[in-house]
Amino acid sequence: MSRVYLDWNATAPLRDEAKAAMLAAMDVAGNPSSVHTEGRAAKALVEKARAQVAEAVGCKPQEVIFTSGATEAASFLSDLPGGHAVEVDPTAHDALWAHHRPDPGAEVQWRALGLANSETGIVSDLPEGADRAVIDATQAIGRLPFAFGWSGAAAAIVSAHKFGGPKGVGALILREGLDIPALQRGGGQEMGRRSGTENILGIAGTGAAIAAALQDLAAGTWDRVAQLRDSLEAAVEAAAPDTIFVGRGTQRLPNTTCFATPGWKGETQVMTMDLAGFAISAGSACSSGKVKASRVLTAMGYPGEVAGSAIRVSLGPYTTEEDIARFADVWTDKRKRHATRAA
Repeated sequence: MSRVYLDWNATAPLRDEAKAAMLAAMDVAGNPSSVHTEGRAAKALVEKARAQVAEAVGCKPQEVIFTSGATEAASFLSDLPGGHAVEVDPTAHDALWAHHRPDPGAEVQWRALGLANSETGIVSDLPEGADRAVIDATQAIGRLPFAFGWSGAAAAIVSAHKFGGPKGVGALILREGLDIPALQRGGGQEMGRRSGTENILGIAGTGAAIAAALQDLAAGTWDRVAQLRDSLEAAVEAAAPDTIFVGRGTQRLPNTTCFATPGWKGETQVMTMDLAGFAISAGSACSSGKVKASRVLTAMGYPGEVAGSAIRVSLGPYTTEEDIARFADVWTDKRKRHATRAA
């Protein structure tokens, strides 16, 4: 039988709209920094995508800075104005934690947090003083209503491949008026914020993908996905009552379930289900392959046995009821076999 992809939080399949936009961009020869006709045509692709991103995230076009991805976008945390310590939420993604600067002698004025956690799907409340907050919105864009302008945040980061765009491209949303050093020095592209010839193909795909994602959100596509997620959790709970569902009952991403079955390691479950034809994960994709308990779940207070036995199943608009039923049946069978061998 065909494989079932249930790892949308790691990366979403490339949308048809993004693929079409990228193919069309291949025929545009000019450099967007050139002033001739061909250059202006390339520049128009970049600015169209910038406007599409701005509309989707609720910001001004001039606040959108294209980058190679969310990790690069987060790198500006190391050079925030004022030199104050950056307090990073304990459950935030590693891209933010890489710039955590604890300084007991300095007053914390900047905070960085995930709007929706990639492992658990739990949605965070914005802190007081949001004008000094940096939001990791990579998992939320296209799945939850979000308006940067209304959030009051200083900055946000997004990644195209999370909403069906190409890999290796993203954006830093920077509040107009906030002055930071250039992410990359050189020719002064991206309004002097990030030099280097723009990735025209990736940027065009990003714009098309985020516009399509916005349409999905408005159409209620993710409401159906949430129902599938809930039915999966009900099936798993019926088969294994001792299973712990992280964040259940709180506001979560509509497509994400993180659950732990004590005694069955998460990495073992991932490999077992992969061989059975299902793509899932244990932790975020950037941490996969590291055989250790989830840092996020440990920070939430779960003991090592629970944190080490958790898996994440993340659904998407293409997920079907049959996919969920097959997963539940196979997972239940594999769990019984594991329990028998462990007895």
